[in-house]
Amino acid sequence: MYGVLTIQIIGVVAFAAAYNALDFHIYWEGGRVATNGAKLYREQLVAHWYTNTPFMASLFIPISHVPLAVARVLWESASVGAFSWAWRSALELGGFRCTRARLAAVVAAGLFLQPMWQSIFLGQVNPMLLAFVLADVRMLAAGRRRAGIGVGVAAALKLTPAIFVVVLLLAGRIRAAAVAAATFLGCGLLAFAIAPTASRVYWGGVFLDTSRVGAAYVSNQSPFGAAARLLGGPTHVGGWYPAVPLVLGAAGLAVATAWARREDWLAATAVTGTTGLLVSPISWAHHWVWVVPALVLLVRAGRRRWAAGVYVLFCLSPLWWMPRKYGFDGVNTLVANSYLLCGLAFIAYMAWQLHGRPAGTSALARGHGEQQHRLAGDRVLTDR
Repeated sequence: MYGVLTIQIIGVVAFAAAYNALDFHIYWEGGRVATNGAKLYREQLVAHWYTNTPFMASLFIPISHVPLAVARVLWESASVGAFSWAWRSALELGGFRCTRARLAAVVAAGLFLQPMWQSIFLGQVNPMLLAFVLADVRMLAAGRRRAGIGVGVAAALKLTPAIFVVVLLLAGRIRAAAVAAATFLGCGLLAFAIAPTASRVYWGGVFLDTSRVGAAYVSNQSPFGAAARLLGGPTHVGGWYPAVPLVLGAAGLAVATAWARREDWLAATAVTGTTGLLVSPISWAHHWVWVVPALVLLVRAGRRRWAAGVYVLFCLSPLWWMPRKYGFDGVNTLVANSYLLCGLAFIAYMAWQLHGRPAGTSALARGHGEQQHRLAGDRVLTDR
């Protein structure tokens, strides 16, 4: 797999040097105008609206002084590095030995996943968010006092990871939740000091505005996106819809919290990440990088065929193959919402795993025991 991974990395660098990835270009332009009053959110950049946080735009201020092509190569290379870091954290949370050969193999295989290669294609921030959260959860599982910083930074970059703060609170990890919230607040205040006008505009309501993006586009694999496609557009989704994310959010958070209270942080993370995708009104196909901890979890549970099926689904991404039209169209509609249906099925499966088998008899429980034994050893070495 080393050879395959090397070829992939060379391909990513060559692609980044040659292709003007749209979303990264928007990030880069955002850094250029972050301090220019309200322009960041009141004017389109590269013919598209900037929808991320002022904090993220502030981080791109120094990057915007680097030539676009050079900045793109650095960003895409860092994305592959972050993806590797995320895989390492997921494997270790799952109780697997993270050898160089195994890490190279899973990273090479993971780069074929549509959410990841589309993140590379667009220059998206998703691999960074995944890496921050998984590394932070690994620190939490190991009992480190700094746990929460990664979640806070991820939430400050893009709001959806803030759902992990809720799970930390519900699981009784008050210190980590407080650290995450304080980090999020600190990042927001830093952005306000750098770009006060843009921050006021964003927090004044722009962060809730879904009209800036095409919510009904097939890439939006959220329940809201599915409802918009079924009913003929976002404006046809009625006042009943807010009940949907509330119910799904409550169910997902309950399942995630139950796993967290069992100290199974890989399961809690996979469920929380998936729940975040289900409650958000916009969950683009490239946001579904949370398939990574879910795949590790399925393999650890002995569900290798299921894991293989999910892997193939997220590599082939058949939702792009379907006719793009409003209304219900039988099997075509089901395939066009395949990520969403897979996410719902995953939450249901994880709820069943909580109650469907006696504690300690499943592969999940055995893997968790190995994980805790290893983490205990890590703590002994750290204390020394």
